[in-house]
Amino acid sequence: MSFSTVLSASMFGLKVEFIHVEADVSNGLPAFQMVGYLSSEVKEAAERVRTAIRNSGLDFPAKKTVINLAPATMKKRGAAFDLPIAVSILLSLGRLDSEAVRSMLILGELSLDGKVRKVPGILPIVAEARAAGIHACMVPRVNAAEGALVEGIDVIGVESLEEAYRYLSGKVQITPEPYPAVKQQGKAAHSLDYGDICGQAAVKRAAEVAVAGGHNLLLIGPPGSGKSMTAQRIPTIFPDMTLEESMEVTKIYSILGMLDSERPLIQNRPFRSVHHTSTKTALVGGGKVPVPGEISLAHGGVLFLDELPEFQKNVLEVLRQPLEDHQVRITRSQGSYLFPANFTLVAAMNPCPCGCYPDMNRCTCTPGQIQHYLGKLSQPFLDRMDICVEAPRVEYESLRTKGQEETSAQVRERVCRAREVQNRRYRGTGILTNAMLGVRETNQWCVLGEAEETLMKQAFSRLGLTARTYHKILKVARTIADLDGEEQIREKHLKEAVGYRTLDKKYWGR
Repeated sequence: MSFSTVLSASMFGLKVEFIHVEADVSNGLPAFQMVGYLSSEVKEAAERVRTAIRNSGLDFPAKKTVINLAPATMKKRGAAFDLPIAVSILLSLGRLDSEAVRSMLILGELSLDGKVRKVPGILPIVAEARAAGIHACMVPRVNAAEGALVEGIDVIGVESLEEAYRYLSGKVQITPEPYPAVKQQGKAAHSLDYGDICGQAAVKRAAEVAVAGGHNLLLIGPPGSGKSMTAQRIPTIFPDMTLEESMEVTKIYSILGMLDSERPLIQNRPFRSVHHTSTKTALVGGGKVPVPGEISLAHGGVLFLDELPEFQKNVLEVLRQPLEDHQVRITRSQGSYLFPANFTLVAAMNPCPCGCYPDMNRCTCTPGQIQHYLGKLSQPFLDRMDICVEAPRVEYESLRTKGQEETSAQVRERVCRAREVQNRRYRGTGILTNAMLGVRETNQWCVLGEAEETLMKQAFSRLGLTARTYHKILKVARTIADLDGEEQIREKHLKEAVGYRTLDKKYWGR
């Protein structure tokens, strides 16, 4: 046999594309030619593969070798084609039988000594292979536990080209990586707890409401008032991730090669703390070859922006669309890429550059400095913050109180009950939390009584609310009612929700 084909795959954004690695080895002037719209790192595979085959104790005769990666209309990137190219050459040389690779997908980078190196994107590729009816995947041994998270397909982990050859030729047996053992790997324990926070009952209440309904949260207060401390503990009061959520988040991290090879399944909610020097591309994703950004890495969890006004204004503005749509679409000449971005945004900021405003006895800023500092946040961006709460300076008595603060477990129990109410209410609609309600759904599920309607009308006119903030207040009130176990939104729920929208008027006056 001089011609052979091996199935492989490549990632394009979050989409998996199957690639056919074709090899033709024939008599002629010795040459190694690769075609198929290849990037530079794929073209370099020629020398890696040729050297790896020889260093694995296998002959590579001086013949004309042509490798084609089909389809030729799609640009191939990465080093994961090394192993399938080597296997296709061995098939063409007659060293392996084509039946050995039937219904098998092969991925892996080769080092010069024939070792198989780790490659990113194994989990989504194996999942897509199973959906396509492929029976087995050969991957690097270090990626095997990650691939085994997909049930119903054999994942064969190999450490070297020689081991892959011996397995495909039937000389050794390799037990597929077990699925159940990986599934039951267990969660990593949280080292943080809400019980560590002294005082700040209003801030912790706002965080509880935010998590219960999936609402965005803005914390404003002087330095040292516990804003960052509260934000870091918010993941500890989230409900547990379902297996489906874990797999979705794990796929994103797999594409970027950010998984732990020992514990590949992500079971704790992501918490991404972004520095204010981050660029738009780092935040929302993109690049010449688009990859997920921080908002996608925070999918299902929390994106924390500390020192909010220090971010470049154009960087914050790109968050507006993902905060509404819970996904981000990046368009390039070669296609459009859609990345998930259903996260809870938690932001923290000082009220002025020195942090002491509105305490004018301590504030050293001029009115112009304060106005410039607060003016870095646009009204459309503030409208997307469902809950704004002030974190006052902590009193001495609160610091001396020990063992009397609620723990994360106690808060989380109430949050889980509220989330269960929402799951039952929106079952089958694709809506997970109150924050995801559209205008039509808000009108259906956030019905106000006569007294509540009067209160909402007064708040709308006095606070100068926009249509967006009006609907956000209703959704927050719906969440507060769910925490109280109430089917109907009461005046007390609406008053608390309106209270979360008065802080921006205090500081921005708009």
